[in-house]
Amino acid sequence: MNTRKMMFMTMFVAIAVAGSAFVSFPAGIARAYPIQHAVNVIVAIVMGPGAAVIVAFMTGLVRVLTGTGSLLAFPGGMIGAFLAGVFYQRFKRNWCAGIGEIIGTGLIAPLFAVPYAKILMGTTVTAFFFLPPFLVSTVSGTIIGLLLAPRLLKLKIFKDLQ
Repeated sequence: MNTRKMMFMTMFVAIAVAGSAFVSFPAGIARAYPIQHAVNVIVAIVMGPGAAVIVAFMTGLVRVLTGTGSLLAFPGGMIGAFLAGVFYQRFKRNWCAGIGEIIGTGLIAPLFAVPYAKILMGTTVTAFFFLPPFLVSTVSGTIIGLLLAPRLLKLKIFKDLQ
């Protein structure tokens, strides 16, 4: 991995962490942090699934360590980022990255969150408990990411990363 790519990944982690501190809204039993999902979609399109998963993991880690996020940031962010990158690589369409993010974070991550929350957080809930807030957060963030990605790709600095 070259230094330039790592610098951009670090920049996206910083944007996701800062965005989570400033942009959130109530989503049922939880809060929605759409900037994380927007960053997942953008990084998946610009740098691929590996970079997207690393950015999602590092964002979750920083948020947990600073007390601005919960442990649910890991399965929610990383699964969506991975599928967004895989779908984009396979179909080469921005909206496919968005579909991957929504499926990964909105539909698959709640299934992983149940045992994860039981083991690490001591809660006993079903996947339907996590489904609505995960979906609201990821759909709103995916829309933001899909609006920003084409504009960023027009910039010369991002074209070299693809």
